[in-house]
Amino acid sequence: METKLTEACDETCPSVPPGRRAAGEDPVKREQILDGAKRVFMEQGFDAASMNDITRAAGVSKGTIYVYFENKEDLFAELIQRERYRITESARHALDADVTVREALHNFGVLFAKHLTAEYTIKAMRMVIAVNQRMPALACTFLSATPMNPVSVLKGFMDRQVALGALAIDDTELAARQFLELATVGMFKYRLFGTMDTPPPAEEIERIVNSGIKVFLAAYGTERTEAPSARERKGGGLRQ
Repeated sequence: METKLTEACDETCPSVPPGRRAAGEDPVKREQILDGAKRVFMEQGFDAASMNDITRAAGVSKGTIYVYFENKEDLFAELIQRERYRITESARHALDADVTVREALHNFGVLFAKHLTAEYTIKAMRMVIAVNQRMPALACTFLSATPMNPVSVLKGFMDRQVALGALAIDDTELAARQFLELATVGMFKYRLFGTMDTPPPAEEIERIVNSGIKVFLAAYGTERTEAPSARERKGGGLRQ
């Protein structure tokens, strides 16, 4: 009896052939859809964009899109998560580099400021704000405190530096948020509200980030903050 039931299930519920992915599990196809959606959202905005537009931009059938995403809101939320993951991964690598605290904060701050003031990020944030009353879940997704976000990554870095005695901080999460504000002060809000039409030049980002580091380390630095990294000690001194 059990054998017959198994055979019947095998006939009516065929397994996925070796080498092929089940519907909705192909990462390349998912990225293709997200890339097409990104182009449409950036050109038309969230409300004006349609699933038909996204279908054409992604080069897939409408049925394929619905295998991967429930609706336009789901697609947009996933797109935000993807972009946030990418910037956070880049920021994490900047902080993991074997350099001094000052250098790590500089690398992280410049990368974060460039991303936060980039045209894509500003447009995405404006779209989230525009639909917030109708779709508050989007804003929650945008600001959710997952392990993969800049605040969490920076907090982890500060926790390690506190343990080494290179920083003296009681509340590293608060300090992480303070540094993000210091690294973008005078740029982000101006970009978001249109006072600054284009992303700030590299030299302005450098000026603001370096000033932010100076303020941050005045509050949280120790005599060991500028200590050379392990790699620099092996190399015989600090880089010039």
